[in-house]
Amino acid sequence: MSYPLRVRRYRWSDLDAIWALHQISLAQVGLVPGDGVYYEDDFPRITEVYLADRGEFLVGEVPGGRIVAMGGLRRLDDETAEMCRLRVHPEFQRRGYGAQVLELLEQRACELGYSLLRGDTTLQQGAAIELYRKYGWRELSREVRGDAVVLYGEKSLIPVNSGQFIR
Repeated sequence: MSYPLRVRRYRWSDLDAIWALHQISLAQVGLVPGDGVYYEDDFPRITEVYLADRGEFLVGEVPGGRIVAMGGLRRLDDETAEMCRLRVHPEFQRRGYGAQVLELLEQRACELGYSLLRGDTTLQQGAAIELYRKYGWRELSREVRGDAVVLYGEKSLIPVNSGQFIR
């Protein structure tokens, strides 16, 4: 059964739910927090790291208020943002929720004036690789970290005219 996803900006009261979503999403592909592949120091500082520094952090809720998706934009420099923390709870995957959050984050990156998005994922996260490729991301490099192979990618957000962007 598919439920409509309501996407909104992160609130401090979401912290426990997004931390749990992060852990279960990584466990699904055999990764664990602190394994050398993923960092976690940003979780208690979402407002500071994302929202207060020309970024964004979104959560997706199904009816009843359960958070089942999330994703963030973190400023790297004036032209570049990193898309990170894109997660969908395993019970709610393959319903378009990841694509919905990705599209909204790309749109928000354009609104914030970024011309380039960067991000990473691992070979274990096949659905994420497929999603990024579908949306025009290109692989830049790979790196072995711990027991995982990390893929680094990017996507250009090309200005068309007066604030309009091609995604």
